[in-house]
Amino acid sequence: MPPLLRIEPGALAPRRGWPRGRAAHVEPGSLYLGTSVQVAGLYPFVQAGGLPACGVPIGPDLLTGELVCVDPPGWVGSLTTNPSVWVQGEPGIGKSAILKRLSLGLIGYGYQMLCPGDLKAEYTPLVTELGGQVVRVGRGLDSINPFDSGPLGRALGSLPRTQAARVRAELDGRRGELLHALLATPHGLGRRPLAEESAALNAAVRLAADALDCDPIIPDVITILRQGPQPLRERILAVRDDDYRAATRSVIAGLENLCDGPMAGLFDRQTSVHLDLSRPAVSIDLSALRTAGEQVAAAGLLACWAYSYGSIDIARAFGLLSKPLVLPLDEMWRALRAGPGMVDAMDGITRLNRSNGEISLMSTHSIRDLEALPTEEDRAKAAGLMERCDVLILAAMPLGELRRISAQKPLTGAEIDLIASWAAATSTGLDGAAQLHPGRGKYLIKVGTRLGVPVKMQLTPREQRLFYTDGAMQPRTLPGDGHGA
Repeated sequence: MPPLLRIEPGALAPRRGWPRGRAAHVEPGSLYLGTSVQVAGLYPFVQAGGLPACGVPIGPDLLTGELVCVDPPGWVGSLTTNPSVWVQGEPGIGKSAILKRLSLGLIGYGYQMLCPGDLKAEYTPLVTELGGQVVRVGRGLDSINPFDSGPLGRALGSLPRTQAARVRAELDGRRGELLHALLATPHGLGRRPLAEESAALNAAVRLAADALDCDPIIPDVITILRQGPQPLRERILAVRDDDYRAATRSVIAGLENLCDGPMAGLFDRQTSVHLDLSRPAVSIDLSALRTAGEQVAAAGLLACWAYSYGSIDIARAFGLLSKPLVLPLDEMWRALRAGPGMVDAMDGITRLNRSNGEISLMSTHSIRDLEALPTEEDRAKAAGLMERCDVLILAAMPLGELRRISAQKPLTGAEIDLIASWAAATSTGLDGAAQLHPGRGKYLIKVGTRLGVPVKMQLTPREQRLFYTDGAMQPRTLPGDGHGA
C-alpha cells in the first residue's frame, strides 16, 4: 500500500480533495433540540413528512420530487383505520387511470381484482392482459341471475341440516334485499316496498327457493305471488282473494317491469357464465347497457354488485378464495341516483367482507351526486360512504366543489388553491394546437388528517395503451399522455 500523503499544517485542500486521502473516522452530525421560542424561525414547519415509500408507486411529489406510494392495506393500524379509498375529480382528469394503477399494483402484491360493474368496458383490456375473466352482460350476451347462490347453493344437499338451514336463510335474506332495491328503481315500483308488500315479497322468495332444485329467478317469485299459496296469504293476513290481490298487485307489477321492456332478458334468466374467482382479475362488462338509459344501467350495476359480493362470500365460506380482493367501484354515482333506498342497498353491499381485508376503490365526479339523492336519509348515508374512507385522492376540481368536500373532509386553504389551479382551462400554443390539460394525471393524496401530498402520476407505455379512455373523443393523443377519465 502506498504511504499516506504528507500534508503540511495549514495547507488548503485542492478543489477535488487530497489525492489518495482517507479518513479513519467520520464525525457524526450533531442533534440540536429547542423549544418553539428558541427556533421560532423554523416552526411551524411548512412541509409535512412524506408518505412511507412502500405500496403502489404513483409518481414524484410535486413539491419535493420524492417517490409517492399508496398502500391502503399497509397503512391500516398506523396511518388509517379503514383501507377504502375515495377518488374524486372532474371527467377526463385521470380518475380511472389511478384506480387501475392501484388495482394493478395491488395485484402485484398478491391481491385479486374484481370489477363488479364496468359500464364503459374500461377494465376489459386490463383484465384481458392479465389473463383474467370478462363476463359481458346484455341482451343476447351473458346473463346473470342475481339470486345465484354459486357453489354454496349446489352444496346445500351435503351440508348438515342445521348448517343448511342457516345458509338457506342467509341466501333468502340477500335475495329479498336485492329485490327491494331493484323495485326502488323507476323500472320497478319507483319506491321501496311497503311493510305488507315487503312481507309478501320475502315470503315468496322463500317459497320459490324451497319449491325448486335450482336457484330461483325473478319470474319464479312472480309465479308464487300470482298463485298466492296459503302460507303466503297467512303471512300477510290476507286470506280473502280481494285482500290478497290488493296487497300484492303493486309488487307483482313492479317485478313484471323488471322482466319486461328495457330490462327484459338481463337478470330474469339463470346465470350463463359463473365468476371464476381463481383468475387474477375478473370484470363484469355492462357496456351493452349504456344505450338502454341511465336507470337500466344503474339497476344493472346494483344487480351485478349484489351478485359479485354474494359470490365472494360464498367462495370464502368454502375456502375457494385464498387472496384478498381489490374492488374498483367506478361510476358509483349512477347506482346511487337510481331511486330511493339505493344507498341502503349499496351501504349493505359494501360493508360485506370488510373484516376480510377487501379494499373498495370508490370513484365519483362530485359531492353533488350525493346531495342530489331523493331523501335526507339517503343523503346522510351516502355522505357516510365518503367519511369512512381514510384515504382521499382528489384530482382537478373547481373551488365550489372543493369547499363542499372540505365540509366533510377538512382541507387547508393551500390544498384547495393547489387543486383548483389544476382545473384551469386548457391553453393553446402559438400554432393553435391544444396543450395538455394542467390537471391531467395530478392528484392530492390525503391520508386521514395529514397534510395532503401532491403527486404527478407517470404511466408506462403499456399502461397508456391499457388505461386510455378518450379514444372516442380524441383519435390522436399527446405524447406521454394516456390518463383516463
